[in-house]
Amino acid sequence: MSHFTTVETKINDLQCLTRALKDLGYVYTEAQQGQELFVKGYQGQKTGAQIAIHASKTYDIGVKIDAKGNAVFVADWWGVETTRGVEETDFVKQVTRRYSYHKVMKEVEKKGFKLETEEVKEDQTIQIRVRTWK
Repeated sequence: MSHFTTVETKINDLQCLTRALKDLGYVYTEAQQGQELFVKGYQGQKTGAQIAIHASKTYDIGVKIDAKGNAVFVADWWGVETTRGVEETDFVKQVTRRYSYHKVMKEVEKKGFKLETEEVKEDQTIQIRVRTWK
């Protein structure tokens, strides 16, 4: 019996995702082109993924890419919660929030804007001010 479950996301930029994971202190391994990694679950069960986020010594969180090009998180969430203390919904919320920050900053830079100020509010929202010269 498999304990792995998946969570769909709207994450489709792996560079921004890995930046978010670094910011949040997660150690991960990325598969090289043509390679598939395996993530660990209950009693040594494994499933394939493009990124293996090392939640603990015995449990990983995998990132797979679905047919739409979006990242899908796969893990034995019970094991991740009991060994790392991170629930599925909290993990997805944290990663999505930090991913969104990096995605916005990437688009801002691509459009030629420069960051002027950045402020984290009490409710953890981030307010940025950008500028461009024409």
